[in-house]
Amino acid sequence: MRNRNDVRLTGVNHTRRLLASDWLPHLILWGGIAVTAFPLYLTLVASTLAPQEIAQAPMPLLPGGQAWDNYRTALLEGATMRLSPPVLVMMANSLVMALGITLGKIAVSILSAYAVVFFRFPLRMFFFWMIFITLMLPVEVRIVPTYAVVSGLGLINTYAGLIIPLIASATGTLLFRQFFLTIPDEYVEAAKMDGASPMRFFWDVVLPLSRTNIAALFVILFIYGWNQYLWPLLMATDKNLDTIVIGIKKMIGTGDALTEWHLVMATTVLAMLPPALVVVILQRWFVKGLIETEK
Repeated sequence: MRNRNDVRLTGVNHTRRLLASDWLPHLILWGGIAVTAFPLYLTLVASTLAPQEIAQAPMPLLPGGQAWDNYRTALLEGATMRLSPPVLVMMANSLVMALGITLGKIAVSILSAYAVVFFRFPLRMFFFWMIFITLMLPVEVRIVPTYAVVSGLGLINTYAGLIIPLIASATGTLLFRQFFLTIPDEYVEAAKMDGASPMRFFWDVVLPLSRTNIAALFVILFIYGWNQYLWPLLMATDKNLDTIVIGIKKMIGTGDALTEWHLVMATTVLAMLPPALVVVILQRWFVKGLIETEK
């Protein structure tokens, strides 16, 4: 028989192995967080420094005392050397574009998926696969003909020109279709027996069941719309329609041109706030929309 000391040593070794197995994943996780967060920390610190402090080598790693002046100048005046519009204007443009793209994509996607799943019409699956094939045609591939169409319609330098070409979404249609296929047929039959019209069934049954999916898609599409670069770069030649991403790029000088890095960093920090706020607010719904398969 094993004596008590052997049993005690076995228990201690087992506990040590458990502690090691618990700490190693956490250590790796914290290491990844540090690698990801350190550039963000440097950006935040630089946004609080004076221009001459940023130019030092090495740059200070502690926040400075120019935060209020830097953020106020960026928000209300912009980068004066680059004739950049105020950040408030650029953020408003980005917000309009991101919300327009997000709401447009969700509306088009959910209605398209509803039609494909709950209606029987000729070539139904053909149209669905045609929508699905557009996943292989991103904006960058079709940007020249799209620009020609938008230009012909006179939508250059308009919010409609920034939003409408980007609202079709094969990804959203596919996600909603896969969810609608899980809705029991009994719901449809019950709605028919109650005399509900197709749109009444959509508003009273399908839409409430889709709330978590809509929230998850809202987060993804909002970040997609907020971070758009190539399309607004072509569509908005008027600086008053610059989005925040375009504004940051234009604030950075090329060659021997001076760059107001304290304002660039302040603008970058402000540009990260709306997407982060959306993720924080909708985090619970976002996770539920991704992991829930049965409603």
